[in-house]
Amino acid sequence: MKKQRQDAWSKDEDMLLAEIVLRYIREGKTQLEAFKHVAEELSRSASACGFRWNATVRKQFEQAIRLAKEERKLGKGHQDKNRVQPPNQDTIEQAIAILKQLKSHHVDKNDVEESVVRLQNENKELKALLERYEAAWIEMRRLWEWVNQPTEKI
Repeated sequence: MKKQRQDAWSKDEDMLLAEIVLRYIREGKTQLEAFKHVAEELSRSASACGFRWNATVRKQFEQAIRLAKEERKLGKGHQDKNRVQPPNQDTIEQAIAILKQLKSHHVDKNDVEESVVRLQNENKELKALLERYEAAWIEMRRLWEWVNQPTEKI
């Protein structure tokens, strides 16, 4: 069974990384600044955040990145952050794109159940094999003790 790393990235951490990086892109800031911000939020290094973004997360948000860059070009990223903005077509399209990307990474429940059954069967087989090896080991120990018994002189 594959052991999950203690420092593995969760989906929530990936989403926070994407959200902050996209916001920084829209605001015309650098991705390096975004990585520093996310690093503080997640108690990780900025380089770890940058690596995760470039190696994994960026690929899932290509359309959202494109929209954020277009928004930046139009000057929408520099609006007053405290003012509530009514939803516009760009943000709705961006939300739809993000939801589609999340849907495409959805894990089918049936696949998970099949994997669980397969792993349970494999576990039973391995336990049976281990029991056979343990029994063989006990028998080998008994034989070894028998062979090494002092012989009585007649």
